[in-house]
Amino acid sequence: MSSESNTERGDRRDHGRPQPTDGGLRQLLDTGRAQQGQQSAPPTEPVEQAGNVAPGWRGGSSWLNPRAGSAAQRSEADQAPPASGPASGSGPSRTSPHAPDVSRPAERPGPPGRGPGAPAPSGSGPAPGGAEPAPTGASSAPGGPTGPTAAGRPSGPGPRSGPGQATPAGSAPADPTGPEYTTQQFARPTAASAPAVFADADPDDAPTEVFDSSALTQRLSGGPSSWPGHPNNPTSADILAQGEKSGPPGPPRGPGKGRGTGGSGDDDGRFAGARTWLRDSANARRVLLAAAIVFGVALVGYIADLVMTSGKIPRGVEVAGVAIGGMDQDAARAKLQETLDPRSGEAVPVKIADVQTELVPAAAGLGVDWDATWERVGGQPLNPASRLLSFVATRKVTVASSVDETALDRTFEELKVHDQPPVEGGIHFEGTRPVEVNPVSGRVLDIAAARTVLTEQWATASTLDLPVAVAPPAVRQDAIDAAMHQIAEPAVSAPVSYTGKGNGTAGLSPEQIATIVGFVPDGHGGLRVEFDHKVATDLLAPQLAATEVEPKDATFTFAGAPTVVPAVVGDKINWAKTLEQLPAMLAATGAPRTTPAIYERIEPKLTTQAAEALGINETMGEFTTSGFTGPSGVNIRTVAQEVDGAVVKPGDTFSLNTHTGPRTAAEGYVESGIIDHGRPSKAVGGGISQFATTLYNAAYFAGLEDAGHTEHSYYISRYPAAREATVFDGAIDLQFRNNTPHGIYIQAFADSSEVTVRIWGTKTVNVESITGDRTKPTEPETITLPEGDDCIASTGAPGFTISDTRVITDINTGAEISRHTRTVKYDPVPEVKCESPDKEKQEEAGDEPSGGSRPSGSAPSSRPSSRPGSR
Repeated sequence: MSSESNTERGDRRDHGRPQPTDGGLRQLLDTGRAQQGQQSAPPTEPVEQAGNVAPGWRGGSSWLNPRAGSAAQRSEADQAPPASGPASGSGPSRTSPHAPDVSRPAERPGPPGRGPGAPAPSGSGPAPGGAEPAPTGASSAPGGPTGPTAAGRPSGPGPRSGPGQATPAGSAPADPTGPEYTTQQFARPTAASAPAVFADADPDDAPTEVFDSSALTQRLSGGPSSWPGHPNNPTSADILAQGEKSGPPGPPRGPGKGRGTGGSGDDDGRFAGARTWLRDSANARRVLLAAAIVFGVALVGYIADLVMTSGKIPRGVEVAGVAIGGMDQDAARAKLQETLDPRSGEAVPVKIADVQTELVPAAAGLGVDWDATWERVGGQPLNPASRLLSFVATRKVTVASSVDETALDRTFEELKVHDQPPVEGGIHFEGTRPVEVNPVSGRVLDIAAARTVLTEQWATASTLDLPVAVAPPAVRQDAIDAAMHQIAEPAVSAPVSYTGKGNGTAGLSPEQIATIVGFVPDGHGGLRVEFDHKVATDLLAPQLAATEVEPKDATFTFAGAPTVVPAVVGDKINWAKTLEQLPAMLAATGAPRTTPAIYERIEPKLTTQAAEALGINETMGEFTTSGFTGPSGVNIRTVAQEVDGAVVKPGDTFSLNTHTGPRTAAEGYVESGIIDHGRPSKAVGGGISQFATTLYNAAYFAGLEDAGHTEHSYYISRYPAAREATVFDGAIDLQFRNNTPHGIYIQAFADSSEVTVRIWGTKTVNVESITGDRTKPTEPETITLPEGDDCIASTGAPGFTISDTRVITDINTGAEISRHTRTVKYDPVPEVKCESPDKEKQEEAGDEPSGGSRPSGSAPSSRPSSRPGSR
């Protein structure tokens, strides 16, 4: 068959479809010719390369010659300078370090798009680097070629020669399928050279004799191939060596356009068999048609299901055990609210370790956050797999809870009563024997984890199992052992003693020491010893009291003119400093445990010199009241003894409540009469108001400044109107200020029916009291009470308004210094009737005054009405 007919046939077969360029096919053709005794095609005249090389076109087989080397290597090869040879004309530039300067036929181009199948020129063309071309038809034995190859590239597996260098003799032929084989650029054959190149090539015959389809199948499947030209074939070295003598391969097909094995497309021929099967098999077309039909039906079903479920809850959804999948949103919301809203008001069992209790979620501040719950439910899924799975699967959605933090925190505080705190290790004494207490871990409610359980499970759980945390003890066992041996046991091993002045001594026995020593955690895993100084002082102080001197303030006697009684400087034991030596003594063993007590000097509050400088020389003012008896007299005499001798320095303020402190039974006060809401009653300290009135008037006429006082609500006839005062513990006080440049001394005394208060100092003013008329009288109302001890009948008294004016003048000049008027409104004293309890209770309640009664001795709510007074 002529080369022209071959070319036409190739054009028809490959019309519009570029074929893979396969240098291996050229080798196979040459091998076939060699077996038939034919010669390779004679060389042709070289042609210029500049107009025949396509940009980026590379020769070589994409099957037998995979692309090797990095892009950098190929770029370096492409940019290598052309090598000059001994040819008569200037040949084309070399484009690869591994490719010789190959001459191309000038007139007969090869078949367009076909791999390099024409035999290479056998004798013409310069060898790279000046090497002589190899003889025509030379082939290498398996051991390797004896000289450089015609193409100038390695033909064996040995190292590749550099650009322009010939392969050394004895080198093994290069594997064209290995990484050393690099693609090369060659001049594109021209139309004129094609007949010459393919003159003796018969593609119809060569494959028949050389091509092995089974080898191709093994090659496609990735297995070892016995196809000639493959490295697994014993004759591959010869065939490949012979192929090296052929001309350069033709240009490759464009990327992605190869087909069949060895193509240079995107798949590199890996899917050629599948494409051929799909194109040529009727079964394949039927399979594709069936798959398309199934996909279409599934798509239509998916869209129909998506449309039908639009606006509904996704299938398979359960919220707190309530199935709402597939329901309309309004119906689902109504169903959930109907189920979950009542649960928040029902008691839920709660388990804390081994403790059983219960709580009401609503009372704990828990409810349903509907907006957040619907967000968790979500909308219809778009994933086909999720929609298909929803027909058989259930998606459980937890309720989102709304939380009232204040109520929830209060609930946790209530649940803490079930905590079991750890047993802290320590040491205590049984008599004089120290005993260790071993530490034991406890358990407490884990607040953070319990909060999570409550907020997430209250709507679904039958029992809320709240987590607990271990509460380890704060003290280590080794610390307890150390404290036992180093402190506790030595402390009670022997008594300790203190020596005072004048041979006085005070001691603590081991039994007493055991009541003083204690152990507490130190916060770092150990024990800290503590000593009860108050107990120690109470035990030691009485034993050394005789060695101490109590300080005394300077005072006055009034046998005629006031006389200063000198002050006494105290000499007292400082027990705080004295007991600082106690820990060292208790830790000592063997030696006598004794130390001296520490004394210190204590100055009196009012020294002799200060008392003499006060200027207390004469009476400034005094006042006397009478008319009390019995328990009231006891209280009046008691308070008079407390106030007697009080000294008020210039500018200071005297307070009766502050000076006496609480007036209770412990201070010697007894229960006596008071006026409670205008009615007689009793309380401890009753009658003190009479002493307060007496003291107020003494300060009034001494010209001292009124710093605060309160009159009775009801007028008492034995007191001067608008010039009297009452007191009540913690509520009502009597105060006046020493506004003179001298000190004052308060003298107070009382007998069985009379109390007198005299104020001493330096008199500089005269005081006059002007009492006004009674105006605006008010009649009393009647109160009826059941007969008994709590009812004291009284006739009542009218109320009125009255004023008092105090005028202060200079004692020497008589000039008026000040004038002050005070107006007082007294309420009427109600008439109290005590009747039999047989009368109607409703009638008794109707006769009771507004506000009702109050317990005896309680403080008033507005004006003082429950104040100690004498009756």
